[in-house]
Amino acid sequence: MRIGVIGASGKIGQMRVQNIIENPDTTLAAVLDIEMHRAVAVANDAPAFTDLDRFLATDMDAVVISTPAHVREKLCLKAFGHGLHVLTEKPLAPTVEGARRIVEAAKKAGRVLGAGFNMRYYPSFAYVKDVVTSGQIGEIDHVRVYGGHDGLGHFTHDWEYQSEFSGGGALWDVGIHMTDMTRHLLGEITSVYGVTDNKVWQVPGSEDNALAIFRNAEGTPAIYQASWIDWKGYKSAIEVYGSHGMVRGSYAPMQNLLITLDKPGGTAKKTRKFYPEIMVREKLKSWKTTAVMSFAEELADFIRLTRGETGLRCADGHAGLRAVEIAAAVPESSRTGQPVVLENLGDMRSDEQ
Repeated sequence: MRIGVIGASGKIGQMRVQNIIENPDTTLAAVLDIEMHRAVAVANDAPAFTDLDRFLATDMDAVVISTPAHVREKLCLKAFGHGLHVLTEKPLAPTVEGARRIVEAAKKAGRVLGAGFNMRYYPSFAYVKDVVTSGQIGEIDHVRVYGGHDGLGHFTHDWEYQSEFSGGGALWDVGIHMTDMTRHLLGEITSVYGVTDNKVWQVPGSEDNALAIFRNAEGTPAIYQASWIDWKGYKSAIEVYGSHGMVRGSYAPMQNLLITLDKPGGTAKKTRKFYPEIMVREKLKSWKTTAVMSFAEELADFIRLTRGETGLRCADGHAGLRAVEIAAAVPESSRTGQPVVLENLGDMRSDEQ
């Protein structure tokens, strides 16, 4: 598959380029960036452009979009207009309306839209998904999910926390991965009730904290929090409780706990996973080493998605849209004091893409 990368010189774009070069099933078709010298620096002898139309005129099958959220809609729509598949970073767009337009454009073009929720591939979270799918912990009763870090000092650029560019605050940032993780485990989220505040950083339109209860179509709840005032530092975690046990996954550090019971309230068997090789590698090198491995797995699944395969970890366009809709629904619920009801999107079927 011939794949171009838009936003190739950013920290995520560079990792995406690396994946495409290293994957034996892909070729780096072209790169696009705002400055030619930055594009050329990462192009690995592939054509480099600063002009979108010239980039899209290159012979390719798909594009990976690694730009700030506020410019992704135009890029996605142009790519679909050229008949290309798209794998884009999250959130799809900084508004619900923009995200919906991207999804509709993918369906109209008959192309695949992949959403970059690469944390689905982090070993601790993939383990949770596999345990839940296996039925080891029985019928799911509820989920607890958390994503947080210590706020504005965590960001490299101002646009990363300004709502007109990013969409909003913690819900659109660290929280959006965990929003998707909840849906990935529970199935479609159809009800959102919650509260938000921004008492600490006081960035207009960008919440410091969001606390919510999500429900899936069957009514199974998830207790959710996204935060920009976790003074301990970065942490994401998800716990799933069932009739015959529970499973927990977290990062960073990467860890798991599995408790299984022979019957409700019965004898507990505990399994712990610590991933020392990941901890050492990240300490000696960088967190990017884990991210780039997850991007590689995601890219491989995205290719399978374009071939019509199903049952993959790769997030599709409906996953990307629902994460944006939830990010908008929590502050709306906070404003009205009422739950927000969302339609059951389900998977983005191959006949829609």
